[in-house]
Amino acid sequence: MSETNILKNNPVQEITVLKVKDNQILSFTDEVSVEEPLEIRVSYGNAEKRESKNISVTMRTPGNDIELAVGFLFTEGIISDYKQITGTNGVDVSCSRNQENVVIVKLTDGFVPELMKTERNFYTTSSCGVCGKGSIQSIRTVSPFKNIDKEKVVLDIHILYLLPERLRSFQNNFSATGGIHASGLFNMNGYLLVLREDVGRHNALDKLIGYALSVDLLPLDHKVLVLSGRASFELIQKAAMAGISIVAAIGAPSSLAVDLAKEFDMTLIGFLKQNSFNIYNKSSQHTFDNAEL
Repeated sequence: MSETNILKNNPVQEITVLKVKDNQILSFTDEVSVEEPLEIRVSYGNAEKRESKNISVTMRTPGNDIELAVGFLFTEGIISDYKQITGTNGVDVSCSRNQENVVIVKLTDGFVPELMKTERNFYTTSSCGVCGKGSIQSIRTVSPFKNIDKEKVVLDIHILYLLPERLRSFQNNFSATGGIHASGLFNMNGYLLVLREDVGRHNALDKLIGYALSVDLLPLDHKVLVLSGRASFELIQKAAMAGISIVAAIGAPSSLAVDLAKEFDMTLIGFLKQNSFNIYNKSSQHTFDNAEL
């Protein structure tokens, strides 16, 4: 697949700030995470007649924009396979206040995606919108890995204890700014496979899943997804779409995230620290080593 990426914005920006300490005001240079809009478009149809449609505009941290676009299209159910993409283009477009970027994802000739429901397309099939069981059932209908046979997995709690610090040690942009989210994918031995950062926690996960899709890693059922913050319904939804069965969050999950984890037989861990964590749902295929349950 051909790919062109000419987006040149940086993820971190230096600015001058005033710091107040005790009774003094000092001027110094600080680094902040860049937040700019990214427009995701798809080009589709027959070779003789191609159509282009704006799918989404998301506020993100520049970097890995192609992965973000691909991951978003996959987790939204617009594409189901990387082979449905023939190419991508990144374009810088000037606007009045900042730099707006556009990623155009070119789909294979003759493939027409389901675009009627791209505005949170999973949820619109539910009679009550984003709520409870209706939303969860809607996700089940589009997840490509809903029927995969899960292998039995033993989770070593001592390895889990190590993951927050390992995630933090690889968060280069967080170290510079202190204001960015991360999604990290680890194997069962605690080795980091891929990490992506973004001001939007959902964007960080879409970037990670977009990468995994592009290198044919899906489903990610034998991996541990570590989230730098809380585990929202949207993040668990994206994890389910990628076949992830173990999610560990540094923060808390929401009630609907727990419900979705139960629906997909997913192990969901929250408040992961160096010596403790909470298990909000345990998969029937997962056991914990070095711990008494």
